[in-house]
Amino acid sequence: MPRKNLTRSSRASRRDHARRWRRSKLSVALVGGPVILAVVAGSVFAAGSRHSHHRRAAGRYTARPTQARTPNAECTLLVPDHPLTARGLATPYELVATDRRNGPCHEANPDQAAFVEAVILTKDGKLSVYDPLVVDRGTRPAARPVRPSVPKGSTVGIWFGFNSATLTLRSKGRSNSLAQGKCVNGVRGSLFGQFAYCNAPAFFKAADDRIADKQLEIPALGTAKDGLPCPTTRDFSVVDQDGSDNVVTRYLADGRGRIAHDNAASRRAIGRTGHLHNRGDRHHRHDGRVRSAKANTPRDLANGSDNLLLTQFMDPALGCEPFTAPNQSSDGRATSALALDELSAAANQKAPIALIPQNDPMTRVNDHASKRKTDAYRAGVDMPALGAADDGDGAAYCSTLFGDPAGIRRVFKDKAIFEDAPSPDPATAPNLFGFLAARANGTFTDLGCDRLLHVPDPVALTRNDDGLVTDAVLAPLGRTRPSPDPAGSASATVPPGASARPTGDAPSPSASSSASASGAASPPVSASGSASPSASDSASASAGTATAKPTRSGRHY
Repeated sequence: MPRKNLTRSSRASRRDHARRWRRSKLSVALVGGPVILAVVAGSVFAAGSRHSHHRRAAGRYTARPTQARTPNAECTLLVPDHPLTARGLATPYELVATDRRNGPCHEANPDQAAFVEAVILTKDGKLSVYDPLVVDRGTRPAARPVRPSVPKGSTVGIWFGFNSATLTLRSKGRSNSLAQGKCVNGVRGSLFGQFAYCNAPAFFKAADDRIADKQLEIPALGTAKDGLPCPTTRDFSVVDQDGSDNVVTRYLADGRGRIAHDNAASRRAIGRTGHLHNRGDRHHRHDGRVRSAKANTPRDLANGSDNLLLTQFMDPALGCEPFTAPNQSSDGRATSALALDELSAAANQKAPIALIPQNDPMTRVNDHASKRKTDAYRAGVDMPALGAADDGDGAAYCSTLFGDPAGIRRVFKDKAIFEDAPSPDPATAPNLFGFLAARANGTFTDLGCDRLLHVPDPVALTRNDDGLVTDAVLAPLGRTRPSPDPAGSASATVPPGASARPTGDAPSPSASSSASASGAASPPVSASGSASPSASDSASASAGTATAKPTRSGRHY
């Protein structure tokens, strides 16, 4: 199309307009960034209920930024070319809105952040963790990404977590990265929601081979302070409505919303950049000392998950040690990871074993049970497919979770231990016990246990005037819930479905998770606590168009 003829004055006017626009954007970056990135140091398990079935990210590593409207809950990750290679791992994933009409998606917003976690298994059985970066589309990382070492013959698995409702994977540009990485976002037409994986079945098979060859050894669990085996992600005292989803990855964000690995070099780079950007320029005069104090401080971003709840809160409280490996993106620090937790659970968890059930919100299609989708999910977390002995029965799962001594009853038995531990989400409860009790209360309804068992929620909560859970009582299934001690709060018992509860990761079923009435005859527990999917199912080709919505939104544990 021929270029329009412009007068000299109109061209000058446009140049002036462009200069003003550039200055305006610079002002926003310099002044607005620290406000958008307000962060709370702490945990990532949000326990609020901003979602239909979804758990919240328990305990926030970052505070919620003030926004005029609810953040877009459906975001897309652009997967780089050859994601299973060292070069692909070191290339940042890009976050964009799945539908731009619903608003933007920003990685530095803790309510929209997506996380990537990779585990590398060498041919001689050595494990290491690497956290590929996620950045906003069109932006650069706050510091140079660490390039991982992926020795020849290694097998790489990648897992994804999301702090809002639906995360879609899409190939970047004209690449075929989803097929290259053997990525699974759900089944055709129905996404998992907050979870996805690439090459996970091959990774777990390679790990099983190394274990059989005695090249890889999975450490024993040890004994917890309560005299029982230390829990795993398949322990009924750990799971919630959607188990084994999300990851343990942590990122750093600078004052301008750019993302970096959680390591010493990134912290130094963010500090230097923050200082330079707050000196001002010839158009804007800033108070360098005051503003650099904000911009120089890296902000933590993390993903609420059963894994993080277990390894960073429950394990320390119980005197247990998680299975860890060196993290190449975090100065070689020993860290846990979803894949390591599942390897430990597969090797060590004794009956009853919580395997993903068909009433897990992330495995359902249009709110109906789906064997195909449940098996696809299980394949990504090293669990066996549904079979005659384990059909993923939701009622049996609910009965074990709330009636068996190995389930939620263990949490109430260990109340004194968990009351002395920090809460993943201080906005929900002042200690770990209150958080776990609130999470259990929400899980009962989110799993549909009320409909499956035809009994009321057995967990009764007490809240103080600020809405914090200060106490809880667990009743036997099928019996009227005892009211919490009124001395603990002026508020009433929280009914099923109350909006102020945390929702967490879904629990999984097991062959032995029978709906026995053994737990139903026990007294209330209080302070002392006595008593591989097919290629057609892969979302690789259709991730961008799948329409099924996840069952929850928002960060949660």
